Amino acid sequence: MKSQLIQISTKTLAINRLNPNKMKKFNFILIALIGVLGFFSSCEKDGNELIMKENVVAPSITSLPNLELMRVNGDNNLTFTCSPVDAGFNASATYFLEAAPAGTNFEKVISIYNGFTCDNIEVSVADLNALLLNEFPADETSSADFRIRCVLESDAGLGVDDFVYTSETSTADVTIFGLLRLDVIITGASGTQKIVSAASDGNYAGLVKFEIGDTFTLLDPDNNISYGAGGSGLVIDGPAIAIADTDAGWNQLMVNTNDLTYTLENYFIGLVGSATPNGWDAPDQKMDYDSSTKTWSITLDLVDGVVKFRRNDGWSWNMGFVEGETPGYTGALQQGGVGNDIPLPDGAGNYTVILTILSDDAGTYEFIKN
Repeated sequence: MKSQLIQISTKTLAINRLNPNKMKKFNFILIALIGVLGFFSSCEKDGNELIMKENVVAPSITSLPNLELMRVNGDNNLTFTCSPVDAGFNASATYFLEAAPAGTNFEKVISIYNGFTCDNIEVSVADLNALLLNEFPADETSSADFRIRCVLESDAGLGVDDFVYTSETSTADVTIFGLLRLDVIITGASGTQKIVSAASDGNYAGLVKFEIGDTFTLLDPDNNISYGAGGSGLVIDGPAIAIADTDAGWNQLMVNTNDLTYTLENYFIGLVGSATPNGWDAPDQKMDYDSSTKTWSITLDLVDGVVKFRRNDGWSWNMGFVEGETPGYTGALQQGGVGNDIPLPDGAGNYTVILTILSDDAGTYEFIKN
């Protein structure tokens, strides 16, 4: 290598005498060449292999923040403290902070963070809350699993897969807040129902179930404001609102706290058809709503025949199986006259029927024969 450099230097002097501009260009090439030669010289000394530890130390979560999330702290940052992977050399690693409902083995992963470091991962209360709302119920305390996962990238073209290392699972209680809400307080009843404001603009809506003789008030839990009956609308700290007998069952309640108005509309989803006790005649077999799963269900005895789903005992909105598909224990639904009657999958018997409304025009159904 030394003789090569001496020869290059002699040539450089010759070029310098002939043309100064060519000399400058050649000097640039020379510097680059020396760098390349130095690299290969180094490789000859140290070897061209990176040696990975026999027992790589996986990354770990060393501390979790307080996960009792509150809307008033939405702009605050939370810090997850982690330790990086130790592979025995300075590795190019990408880290992923992930969460999932406790005990589910991360079947549905909530990705909180990804980046090239993991020592102190910061995320705002509002952002973390929005991510966790995808899998956890709002305004409740749930158990969640957290992990830090890293991917060590191998050199491209060598046919070697990336190396993945995952921390042990850390479990903690999380309390997340939902959309701005009004609690529906039914007089004398245990528990509360709620309606929410999707745009946080004072307009609230949701499904609420009433019994004959119920009365109710509305509570804004964030501002501790109670609303009750006031003329044709609402008034702060007003008396309880009485429910008409015709409104017993599921209703869509809409409230505007800006102008203190509300509306209550029947929202009865029922099962109708030749397989049901009343056949094609009203009243339909009323289904019950589960807000946690967003499904309607009913368990009842059915005879051999067909069924459809409709709202408020009328045909302005109804669902049957999708045209061209073969009905079975499960299937897709479409709204309107094009929807087909759904035959029972296994003849007469006691069934649990489950309906999921995906949009005003589409849904799915499931039959479970008990």
